[in-house]
Amino acid sequence: MTVKLYLEALEFGYHRRFDARVVEVDGPNVVLDRTLFYPLGGGQHWDTGTLEGPNGTLQVTEVRGREAVNHTVGESHQLEIGDEVRGVLDWDTRYARMRMHTAQHLVSGLAYEMFNGVRTVGNQIHADRSRIDFNPISFDETMIADLLAKANDRIDEALPVTDSVMTREGINGMMPSDRTNMDLLPESVRELRVIQIGDRLDLCPCAGTHVTNLSELGHVEFLGKKSKGKGTQRFSYQLGEPTSPRGVIDAVL
Repeated sequence: MTVKLYLEALEFGYHRRFDARVVEVDGPNVVLDRTLFYPLGGGQHWDTGTLEGPNGTLQVTEVRGREAVNHTVGESHQLEIGDEVRGVLDWDTRYARMRMHTAQHLVSGLAYEMFNGVRTVGNQIHADRSRIDFNPISFDETMIADLLAKANDRIDEALPVTDSVMTREGINGMMPSDRTNMDLLPESVRELRVIQIGDRLDLCPCAGTHVTNLSELGHVEFLGKKSKGKGTQRFSYQLGEPTSPRGVIDAVL
């Protein structure tokens, strides 16, 4: 089991350096007892960066795994179980994805309210552009313009973004299950980490990385739409320059 430090608090997502210990080695992959690196999942790409250890600096090129998180550093790393390392994230890419993922929550929440409970059925979060798959819907120009206007108004209001741990019953009591996709999660999952924008403008279980205020996003800019069949449309977007970007926290976790 790897402790995912970015899940401990939203503030931890602004750190880029952490100390950890190697607990497992498998060829080019090492598992750490704790990490700030986000592994591939939930539509969000993995973080990259470096591990600084007893044999020098190693490039982290891929991160995967839900429980034990594998950091791919190459066959010649020479790390052993028990070695102490310092991880350093590629901050600019991490922060870009934090902004993109928060924007996805905002747009998905507003679309649900505006267009008869349309569901978010998929997303892909990247640093430069991202996409959301909605169903059932067929966007026209007016719908897209209205959605962008409302999203950017909320960004200009600088609404706070918070996280908490809630029970399944608590979430279902506050938001419809088709909005939170709770109906797609196994019944055995009883407690979840929840991201909330403002006063429940959006409230959704999510293990991704996020900013703490919408003012960090920049305006949502529409890139295009594409039919994915059976009532599903893909909405692609990028973000403009943020009004109030936050800097990295350089203290070591």
